[in-house]
Amino acid sequence: MNSMKLRVKDMDIATGDIQIVILNEKDAHELDLHPMDRLVVKKGSRSTIAILDIAESKKAVPPGHVGFFEETLDAINAKNGDIVHLDIAEKPESVVYIKRKLDGFRLTEKELATIVNDIVGNKLTDIELTSFVIATYTRGMHRSEIIALTKAMANSGEKLTFGKYPVVDFHSIGGVPGNRTTMLVVPILVAAGCIVPKTSSRAITSPAGTADTMEVLAPVSLPISKLKKIINEVGGFMVWGGAVNLAPADDKIIRIEHPLSIDAEGQMLASIMAKKYCVGATHLLMEIPIGPGSKVADKHKAKHLARHFGELGNALGIKMKTLITDGSQPIGNGIGPVLEARDVIWALKCSGCAPQDLVNKSIWMAGILLEFAGKAKKGKGEATARRLLTTGAAFGAMTRMVEAQGGKIPDPEKLAPAKHSYILEARKSGTIKSIDNLIIAKAARLAGAPIDPDAGIYLVKHTGETIKKGEPILTIHARSKHKIDYAIKTINEHAVIIG
Repeated sequence: MNSMKLRVKDMDIATGDIQIVILNEKDAHELDLHPMDRLVVKKGSRSTIAILDIAESKKAVPPGHVGFFEETLDAINAKNGDIVHLDIAEKPESVVYIKRKLDGFRLTEKELATIVNDIVGNKLTDIELTSFVIATYTRGMHRSEIIALTKAMANSGEKLTFGKYPVVDFHSIGGVPGNRTTMLVVPILVAAGCIVPKTSSRAITSPAGTADTMEVLAPVSLPISKLKKIINEVGGFMVWGGAVNLAPADDKIIRIEHPLSIDAEGQMLASIMAKKYCVGATHLLMEIPIGPGSKVADKHKAKHLARHFGELGNALGIKMKTLITDGSQPIGNGIGPVLEARDVIWALKCSGCAPQDLVNKSIWMAGILLEFAGKAKKGKGEATARRLLTTGAAFGAMTRMVEAQGGKIPDPEKLAPAKHSYILEARKSGTIKSIDNLIIAKAARLAGAPIDPDAGIYLVKHTGETIKKGEPILTIHARSKHKIDYAIKTINEHAVIIG
């Protein structure tokens, strides 16, 4: 196929990530092109790789035209009616390496770097990228491969450097609804004089990620130049990692893992540690919650992960501590961005409304980090963290961070949940034996969280507490009656066991 000139038709469709172009079947036949062929699309000095689909009607895409999805338009800065050039793209070298992994071979640092670069450059089709994810999931990854993948991911995007020491970071591998400890730990650390460049994720399968909850208070998508200024002026920030182009291959891999419900160990380790390396972390505390419904079922698996995190930390020059914590039930009361943000503000203001499990866990972890970073004497970290919280120093640090990011801390009493609500009451008296993380998270998402930030669940009772018949266990909040009904149906599937 010689380079062909075609006129762009904007399809007004976005895929979320994949770059797609569409040819009329007449043009495709003349050029001997087939669905899923890989094409180089050029406009001026800009080019990208896109995957071909075929249109069977002139109405969809007329002959002489090429239909562009939004991602392809953005990649080469094209618009409707522009003239572009199409060529067949060579199959990338990384496809050979992906097949080697599928066959059970161990990949080299160079091979993994090539795969990551092709992922970031959109040179792989969804089938090829899915094959890589499945290969690492089914074949597993050797320690040397995980280290190589981590470094390749870290080198594929931006890096934040601050010229300061120590740079402290904290991460939980997740799986526990309402676990907004980050939003208390970070301001406590900043109040103690630590440098804390915290990048967090948005929700994937949970009712809220830290970034979703922080966005209730302030913008979380900020340019790197702004982040460096905030570090110099305030000492810390909490932003969405996806907006900073840190380890961009990771987001593309997660997009493939999500519908398959795959969380490959090697990918997870590389994903987390690459992002910590990218923000220049020198001291990192890793929380691994365990229990039914969390990402890690038992202590044996948690210790296995902790060992791997330690190895990666050594390879990257990051000092590591790991904590294995109780992840058997939700933390705090609010589940959903607005409800969680309200809990956080109450906690920072030392209000009687603050959930004490969230407060105590945050103080404990902040204390460990203060000692680790040399900001508190051994054995004095927890007391120092509590003092920074109760004196209002942590609230002051949070206020400065929020304002530096362009937000303002609201009155928590005015953070109203969605107007439709349903109270789940105890059908008998007894003790709360268990609260199912997965069912609670699913119900909160069905209620609308995090897309509707004011939707979610407010827990009144936790595991181990006594309850009388007719007392409230939790309240569901949603913007519509039908969302409430979806959530109620799920909640009634043994979300809470009373014995």
